[in-house]
Amino acid sequence: MDGRPLRIPGAWVFTPGQHADDRGVFLEWYRSEDVERAVGHSLALAQANHSVSRRGTLRGVHYADVPPGQAKYVYCPRGAVFDVTVDLRLGSPTYGQHDAVLLDEVDRRAVYLAEGLGHAFLALTDDASVTYLCSTPYAPAREHAVNPLDPALGLPWPDGVDLLVSPKDAAAPTLASARAAGALPGYLECRAYDERLAAAPGR
Repeated sequence: MDGRPLRIPGAWVFTPGQHADDRGVFLEWYRSEDVERAVGHSLALAQANHSVSRRGTLRGVHYADVPPGQAKYVYCPRGAVFDVTVDLRLGSPTYGQHDAVLLDEVDRRAVYLAEGLGHAFLALTDDASVTYLCSTPYAPAREHAVNPLDPALGLPWPDGVDLLVSPKDAAAPTLASARAAGALPGYLECRAYDERLAAAPGR
């Protein structure tokens, strides 16, 4: 499995090798040793989520309080999604910036996002399926969102797609409002938490 860092520190894209013959295709879409080698520690698997979205569905930008935050490994086994990582960590050298990856059933890439990063995706096909491996379970009190259509973020959603956003995500605050409310994670706190994970026995 080939891994390379994205422009946002703490985010990686992994591309698996695929083995095709007249029966179909086989691949390893997640390998813990490859992720651990890239990010410096293993991904604790606490929960696995799966969503199916119609074309135009826009989910995000979602993130969780740090600590403990929620690291994610995101994979699209069916269809295609435009996947975006947003740096929401105050004090980060790439604060407010983003990077995007096409996740689809052709190249079968996956994206890893460290704790404190924001995540969003746009379904480019009907019945686009996304599977997430999560380091912590869902905890509503610790979950937050930033509006994915915030002009200040300037996320590059593809043209020609009618967006379908949930009422909750549509009502999410802008990045500036979330910052003013003290709702964003701090870069130094995220770095310190990541270092604790790397130093933990058996990690």
